[in-house]
Amino acid sequence: MTTIASDIHSTIRSITDSFESTFSIGNVNEIAEFYTESGMLLPSGSDFVKGRQNIKEFWQSAIDMGITHIKIDIIEIEEHEDTTIEMSNYTLSDNDQQVIDAGKGIVIWKKTGDAWKMHRDIWTSSLEGQ
Repeated sequence: MTTIASDIHSTIRSITDSFESTFSIGNVNEIAEFYTESGMLLPSGSDFVKGRQNIKEFWQSAIDMGITHIKIDIIEIEEHEDTTIEMSNYTLSDNDQQVIDAGKGIVIWKKTGDAWKMHRDIWTSSLEGQ
């Protein structure tokens, strides 16, 4: 693995750790800031969620449904200049650590200025019936 790949993996892992902890305190305003201004969610069973305001509302509705924790296990990261592609597994759980959903996803990251932001975030459930 090259130094650049190692550096980008560490950078994305660090941002992802911050995203997980921000989600666990329910700060949807700050959650939305992890995304580019034109960011999009492509959640399983739903249409596109476009822009930070709609992303904020989406994550607020997830919190309102009882999701209080997100755990993201990064499997692979591939860097292409100002774009990075992440493949990962996720687990969504409640305050009692009961799994609400689990699956796999891809995030396309964009470098905006000096910061990496999520630009496209797509996931699908691996649980039966989800």
